Amino acid sequence: MNYRELVREAITLLDKYEPDKQSVDSFIEDSAKTLGNHPSADQTFISDTVYGCVEHRKLLDIVVNVFYDHRILQSFLVFNNYAVLSGFPVVCYLSMFHLEDLGLEQFSRIIKSLDTSKMHKFLSFFFNVTNLTTWIHGEWSQIYDATYVEHKWIAPLLRWQAQIEGLLDYLSKKMTKGSLPRKSPKKCTQSQEFDLTKPKPRPLPAPEPVPQQEKTKPVPLSTHRAPKEPQLLEDIKQKNHLKAQQVLYEANIQQFRCANQQKSEKTQVRKSLECCSYGYTLCMNILPVRLNTTAILREGALYNRQMEEELNRLEHLMQGANEPSAFLQWQKEMREKDLQEELAQVERRRLEGKISYEEALLARQRVLELNQHKAQLKKEETAELMRKYAEKRLREEEEMKELVQQVASGHKNSKAAKIKLQEIKQRIVKEVSEQSRELLRQALEEAQAELSRRFELIRQIRAIESVPHNRHMFLDDTQTGGHELLCEMSLVELRERLARLREEEQREQEEKRHKIQEEKQSREQLLLEQLDTIAMRRTAARHATTQKQEEKKKRRKLQEAVSMDERVMALQKTLEMKQQERQNKRESEKGKVNISKQIATQKVKSYNQEKQALEEQHWLQLEQALERQVRREASSRNTSGLNYGKATNDLFPSSI
Repeated sequence: MNYRELVREAITLLDKYEPDKQSVDSFIEDSAKTLGNHPSADQTFISDTVYGCVEHRKLLDIVVNVFYDHRILQSFLVFNNYAVLSGFPVVCYLSMFHLEDLGLEQFSRIIKSLDTSKMHKFLSFFFNVTNLTTWIHGEWSQIYDATYVEHKWIAPLLRWQAQIEGLLDYLSKKMTKGSLPRKSPKKCTQSQEFDLTKPKPRPLPAPEPVPQQEKTKPVPLSTHRAPKEPQLLEDIKQKNHLKAQQVLYEANIQQFRCANQQKSEKTQVRKSLECCSYGYTLCMNILPVRLNTTAILREGALYNRQMEEELNRLEHLMQGANEPSAFLQWQKEMREKDLQEELAQVERRRLEGKISYEEALLARQRVLELNQHKAQLKKEETAELMRKYAEKRLREEEEMKELVQQVASGHKNSKAAKIKLQEIKQRIVKEVSEQSRELLRQALEEAQAELSRRFELIRQIRAIESVPHNRHMFLDDTQTGGHELLCEMSLVELRERLARLREEEQREQEEKRHKIQEEKQSREQLLLEQLDTIAMRRTAARHATTQKQEEKKKRRKLQEAVSMDERVMALQKTLEMKQQERQNKRESEKGKVNISKQIATQKVKSYNQEKQALEEQHWLQLEQALERQVRREASSRNTSGLNYGKATNDLFPSSI
């Protein structure tokens, strides 16, 4: 069974199918006659595949069209031509409906028999988990029920996805093997005749005109001159400073004038005379406070409510109720006692809070010391890890250098692959140009048809406009529009109704104005009554204020008694002890820090001294080595001079 031929036969039948002219069943019966030379199993496979692709064309088109939208092939493939895309619908149909029946082995044979690159791209796209669970599921759910889609197609495809990954790995390896360049056989050297014909020398090119450069603009004077803005800002700053000094001087001279307002001499003399006079009583001019309407009504309501409560209390007493004065006195004493205990409790809590705060500070200092110790250990561990990491990085760099050398040696023979790639690109460009010319021709035909349709429409509009029609209309105010509506009326009736509405509005406004005036008068009378009540009540409030001041004095005495409580004094002593302990610990820590600083400075000084001594010793050794080298060179020169003299004496003995 050759799956490649079976798939091609199914694609051919799909291309021949025309849904507008014949039904699916009749097409399958006609195609069965042409498949008579194939075995029955092959005929069944082809018929089922073609019938399924036609029946589920909507589902398959969703996947295939989006696949081409995500690929570069859309630039040279026409989507509307289903014949071009029919290879992928067949594979998509087999994956959706017959993957369980065929099994992974038979399905792999079918995929391997087709184009490796195209099948790898399509299966990677179709069996992607993200695509299946998101937009594919959503698009299919618009055609079928969501639960049916999930149970029938999405779940089986996700179950097969792990096994399809192995098939995709095989296809990717096959693609990489096919893309490797083959070594071309070495060509033998062929002898060629000498080409003795010398080419003609090229004529000298015409000299290009020298472009005239535009005259440069001179450097502006502001480039080498300091700007004026800093000087202006400095002057303004100086003026503001002088002004601030002047204001400060005046404020110091006229200090506390508004706070300590003094009386004039005339007022002081009059006041002293009044104090010396018999039966003096100080009477100050109390200015009345002006109240608005809201404040008067609010205060009057408050006084009325207080008066009602007082009347109710008197009525209860007249009816035989008990006098609560003794109970109120007892209640007042108990409240004062409770207040004293509460103040003592508050003072104890405040001192306990301060004590807990001091203890928390001491605990925090202990935690900081522990953290510093842990940080020191962590730094030592980090230094050890950094040393190991540096050694590891050195080893990795050496391995990377070796790998780069291997890759560079493998890239030397890539010229043949570049030539082959260039030929493939030229062929693709040629196909794209042919298809683009076909698309341009179709677009031109469509544009001509659209233009002719518009010309016909314009001609009809002009014919309609050329027909004359009567533009004059005569209006009768007493007639209706003739629209047969219940609210329909003539212009005369409309004017009459509008006039009546205006009269009714004027009458209503007059009534409202009269009503507002009456309400205003009654409100003024009410305000006058409330003012009288307020004046009477304020005199009573002054007496209550004096009583409250006396109670405040008593409360101050209670607070003084609370401060002398034994438990409060004990807590105060505990707080002072905690604060003294924390202060002592802080001073001891400061002493330790100073000692550590002194030790660090001594270490730095000793290190500098040792370093200076080592440098001096190093320079001394260098000078000694240089001196020895100079002596050695001088001795070598002397020995060579003596040898030269002996040789000349041996050669020329008579000259001595």
